[in-house]
Amino acid sequence: MSPRTVAAAVLIALGLVVLAYSGITYTTPGRSVAFLGLHFQTTNSHFVPPVAGALALVGGLALLTVRGRPAL
Repeated sequence: MSPRTVAAAVLIALGLVVLAYSGITYTTPGRSVAFLGLHFQTTNSHFVPPVAGALALVGGLALLTVRGRPAL
C-alpha cells in the first residue's frame, strides 16, 4: 500500500467515527492549582464538530479517486 492510500484510509475511518458520534468531546489535563495546602487539578474540554468529520471523509475519498501527476 502506498502512503497516499494509507492516509486516505485513515481520513475516511476518522471521518466516519466523528460523523457516527455526531462529534467527539475529549478532555486534556489543565493547570494544577495549590491553595492553602490543597491541590486541585483542572481539565480542559474540547469538541470536534461533525463538520470536521465530513471534511475528513471527503478529503479521504478525494485522495483515493484523484490521480497524481504522471511521472516524468
